[in-house]
Amino acid sequence: MRRNAMTLGVLIAIAVVAGQALLIPLFAAPAANLAPRDLPLAVAGPPQVAAQLKAQLEAQHPSAFEITQVSDPAAADLKIKDHEVYGAILVTASGPEVHVASAAGPAVAQLLTQAAAGLGPAVPVRDVVPVDPDDPRGAGFGAGFLPLAITSLLAGVLVYFFVPRRGARLAALATFAALAGLAGAAVQVEWLGILPDHYLAVAGSLALFTLAVSAAMTGLAALIGREGLALGAVVMFLVGNALSGIAAAPELLPQPWGAVGQWLPIGAGGTLLRSAAYFDGHGGGFAATVLTAYAIVGLALVLIGRGRIVGRTGRAPVEAAPELVGAH
Repeated sequence: MRRNAMTLGVLIAIAVVAGQALLIPLFAAPAANLAPRDLPLAVAGPPQVAAQLKAQLEAQHPSAFEITQVSDPAAADLKIKDHEVYGAILVTASGPEVHVASAAGPAVAQLLTQAAAGLGPAVPVRDVVPVDPDDPRGAGFGAGFLPLAITSLLAGVLVYFFVPRRGARLAALATFAALAGLAGAAVQVEWLGILPDHYLAVAGSLALFTLAVSAAMTGLAALIGREGLALGAVVMFLVGNALSGIAAAPELLPQPWGAVGQWLPIGAGGTLLRSAAYFDGHGGGFAATVLTAYAIVGLALVLIGRGRIVGRTGRAPVEAAPELVGAH
């Protein structure tokens, strides 16, 4: 017996260290290899000059930028405000000029600002869509998003363990998402002021994100038991957080991981919140679709999965087959 316990302890230690060895590169490698990869960028100016600049950028930085050529500065700024590009290089009569949108990603804005120095001396840089002045480096945006992910995971777990019936689970998840959206927006917009005053848009984005995560967690557990909670936590939180690109931008992460992160709730949630807060919803369509899919599938799994019945003795709940549990 003692030998079996010792063997089990050694195996647990090996498993944890193996997991640690996988987690370190999962988080560290993307952060250590930030660089533009098909980063959307506009080039504006006279057609021939703009075409030459586009060709020059593509030759000097192959695969770094996805360049769109536009006719004038106004068209370039419109693409920035519509969240179609992260910035623009303008060819004007007085020389080159760089426009950025720090709200789309402070790391990208900083990269483009540094690149402006290579275009000539004293190249002006204008921030077309700046971050909120109360969050000048955009650090609060990413830091404020992580607690939402943690509490949404926790809500999904608690609903699974302590709300026995499927109908009640649906009500609990919907109530949590609505309150989480309203409270989260109140804190970030009204209290801390780290997001612009678009309260309802921010609240709706946060509500959809928290519903997607919590419903997926409860649904996975209802379908396959406690293993579903572990699967959801690993995929949606550990992997999803590492590949989200919230602190930088998906296009700065090694590919295809930056794109994969946008198919997971944290990455999609960050993109949707940024679009709702700063870009009037532009550029958030795909993210909203991803989160809606997680929410719908999660709620469907809650309905078709197993409920939990609490015994009269007051002991821990036991699993129940779907046919033994009412739908309310």
